[in-house]
Amino acid sequence: MSKANERELRKHVEVLLNTLIDEVDKKIREENAGSAEGWVTQSFINIFVNLEAIKKGIPEYADAVIQELTKTTTKREIKAVLNKQLKQYLNQTFDKQDTSQLGRILLRTDSRDIASARAKINDAISVKEALIIKEAILLIVLSIILFAMTGFNRQPLTPSRYIFLILSLVILLTAGVTTPIIEMEATISQMNFELMAHAIHFENQVLYFQSKSILDVFWIMITHKDILMKFVGVLLVTFSVIFPLLKIVSSVGYYYDYHHAKENPVIRFFVLTSGKWSMADVMVIAIFMAYIGFNGIITSQFGKLSKASQEVVILTTNGTALQPGFYLFLTYTLLALFLPGFLTRKPLASGAQESTG
Repeated sequence: MSKANERELRKHVEVLLNTLIDEVDKKIREENAGSAEGWVTQSFINIFVNLEAIKKGIPEYADAVIQELTKTTTKREIKAVLNKQLKQYLNQTFDKQDTSQLGRILLRTDSRDIASARAKINDAISVKEALIIKEAILLIVLSIILFAMTGFNRQPLTPSRYIFLILSLVILLTAGVTTPIIEMEATISQMNFELMAHAIHFENQVLYFQSKSILDVFWIMITHKDILMKFVGVLLVTFSVIFPLLKIVSSVGYYYDYHHAKENPVIRFFVLTSGKWSMADVMVIAIFMAYIGFNGIITSQFGKLSKASQEVVILTTNGTALQPGFYLFLTYTLLALFLPGFLTRKPLASGAQESTG
């Protein structure tokens, strides 16, 4: 205890003693009220006990209290009581954590601590993300060019060009459903506040993070205990994977007229009709709207959190973003709409022949 702390403590003790004297006087008066004996006792107190004179001695009383508190024996007893209370509190709030996964990560990254492991993992993620983005852009550009060249060419599809179109759609669909479509992240970058005159600092506290592809979302839903979630998962994979694959397979049978596939009503439905009500485009819009909604919610809540207290300094990060899988699946959805028109394209009429005389 410093001199400044001692002076501050003496002020609090004096206020406490003054309040205590008033409370004692009030309690005595309440007990003496309502009876003749009490009235006599209170009259005696009023005559021989001067409350103001007692209060004048409050500074001396406070000095005596402070002197008692600063004794070595008293300090030792206070520390013992505080340590006991702190141990009880720690025992109540203690939480055991399984660090086996952390140990495996440190071993795999050849790191000594979490900070170095995080730096190495972030570097590896950055390199792979850049590679995925470049490959996705290349695939999208090549597919668009291929479909554009086919659209400008008015002649019927040749087998080689048709194979290239189908391969591009299959690759776009496969990449679209296996690559993450949306990344949702809510992170507290920094949190600073003061507790018992000690600065407390936190960094990189991830509140929520999800980076899932369409197949990842399907697996989460299908393994959920709720039957309704399983049903939604089946619908998801039906309209985003099975339905598009059936359209591609049907288009192959239609193009080569395998076993008179052009006359088969099921094949004709998938090739010529299903594109008008396909749920794939609806799903793309749903993903985009989910991104906008989640991004807005995080931004709004983080704004309220930052303004909640002036004593706590919080820097937040909203890492919600659409991933390459979304754009790959979107490209597949749009290009697949043009395939039925290419399949039903008829040869251009030949020019009029010159008449012979």
